[in-house]
Amino acid sequence: MSRALRLWGLVAVGSRMPVAMAPLALVFLGRSTPGGYVLGAAAAAVYVVGEIAGSAVLGARLGRSRRQLPAGMVVAALAFAVLPFVHGPLLLAVVFVAGAAPAAAPGGTRAILTSLVPEEKAARALSAEAVLSQVIWAGAPALVVFLALQVHPGVPLLVATVLFVAGAVVLRWLPAPEPVTAPISRSLWRAWPIYLTSTAANALFAAIELMLPAMLEQRRIPVGWAGPLLAWFALACAGGALLYGLRTWPGSLRAQCLVLLVCMSCSIALTVFLPGVAGIAAGLLVAGLFQSGAMVSRSLTLRERLPSYAHAPAYSLMYAAAGVGYSTSAGVSAVAVEVFNASVAVLLGVAITLVIVVVSAVGERPVVKAT
Repeated sequence: MSRALRLWGLVAVGSRMPVAMAPLALVFLGRSTPGGYVLGAAAAAVYVVGEIAGSAVLGARLGRSRRQLPAGMVVAALAFAVLPFVHGPLLLAVVFVAGAAPAAAPGGTRAILTSLVPEEKAARALSAEAVLSQVIWAGAPALVVFLALQVHPGVPLLVATVLFVAGAVVLRWLPAPEPVTAPISRSLWRAWPIYLTSTAANALFAAIELMLPAMLEQRRIPVGWAGPLLAWFALACAGGALLYGLRTWPGSLRAQCLVLLVCMSCSIALTVFLPGVAGIAAGLLVAGLFQSGAMVSRSLTLRERLPSYAHAPAYSLMYAAAGVGYSTSAGVSAVAVEVFNASVAVLLGVAITLVIVVVSAVGERPVVKAT
């Protein structure tokens, strides 16, 4: 843990905690207005669309300007600071900017992290990053609920503002992503089967996260168990990331990612059939262990396949693909739970994930790494 890595940890918290807080914070902000939960849900959806657009457009330009990452975080900070004071269509426009402006940060900070460690320690570094991310995603909802209910609905957004500004300031002391030295568009898009694995994982995650309360209610289990079960899942993901980084696993990175996604899908499917809270918790535990391994192995696959100056843009495109998977699965699940029930919706999410995994495997074409 060098000084640079400690600074990177501060940047990671400053850039990712606001992202983890945003959807639920927007729901509580909408709840406090005449628009109610409908406005909050619409704002959260617009935020995700902004993230997807920003990751695809801004992420592809990472490495062309040293100032892009901190500038995006500062713009996001300003947008979050304005949100509690605007209404109507203007609110949705600001929400879009808040989602799009910092969307290149996950890819950029991941590329910076791997540049700070020797090549042989990249897997451990990415595993540590996954642990930190899961801890952030586990703690962010609790922080939002506490601040929104005990202080004011706009306070979580103001806290996000402070975090973004702090992250942007600390980022100035870290090296920028490696500058792009050659045309990379063709290489980036040839890696689409790897991006699809990110789409698959988030489609599955959306299905279980969004349908878990309804599935508990369907099985006559108190809905209050949804929060602890999702926190349990996040902790399992953190443990899985730590376990993955402790040793070398058999098979190629690409094969590891695909196998782990299939195992994760089967584990989520088990939550539909295993009895009671204990059964659901068991399925989520195993799924969480597999999810982190899949996440780290796909990042390592991109790192292996692409030249170093393409890592940051590629990570950002993978983040955009994850957003597409989450939003698509959310829409399909919403329809499925109305037509059938929550259990069928979760199984449909599993089926969608497995189809994407098959397409990714069939579409695999080795990307020749540039020198």
